[in-house]
Amino acid sequence: MTESWDRDPLLLVTDVGRLMRTKFDQRARVHGMTRAQWQILGWVNRQPGLSQSELAEIIDVEPITVARLVDRLEGRGLLERRADPHDRRIWRLHNLPPAQPLLDEIRAFRDELLRRFDEQLGGDAREAFVDTLLKVRALVTAVQTPPSQSVGAPRKGSAAKTKTDTKDASSAEVRPDASPLHVVSS
Repeated sequence: MTESWDRDPLLLVTDVGRLMRTKFDQRARVHGMTRAQWQILGWVNRQPGLSQSELAEIIDVEPITVARLVDRLEGRGLLERRADPHDRRIWRLHNLPPAQPLLDEIRAFRDELLRRFDEQLGGDAREAFVDTLLKVRALVTAVQTPPSQSVGAPRKGSAAKTKTDTKDASSAEVRPDASPLHVVSS
């Protein structure tokens, strides 16, 4: 029996993620910002002192992209780079007090969505849903894709290395969801 497209769990998870990103994009734009900038503020709020390269890994973008986003946030007086006391090549990121109202807005939106979830699903169903998503994330994380089939894998004969080539898959860290919903939860 073939599942219909509207009941396909992989498509639904992808579509819900897309819808959540769109909603956060819309909210961020009201403040003249992007969802990526909100993600950075959220992650730095959650883990003050992250380096730009650590942050790039977490939100799954190139380090130069983080550098440009941080430039904009720094220009607005929302965060600052501080020199790492042990390695002068590394900049540590810290939110400044003017970022707090934006973090409050992100938290309020998150709380509003969770309230709506609870109204529609109930708290027990939400908890069961979260438990199921955690299991799915663990399952997907455990799936090993042959390097030759990985997105961005080097072409045949190429000497380039991918992240999966340089890291033992069994030691790969399960990183938390990088959505703004996740980054401001307490």
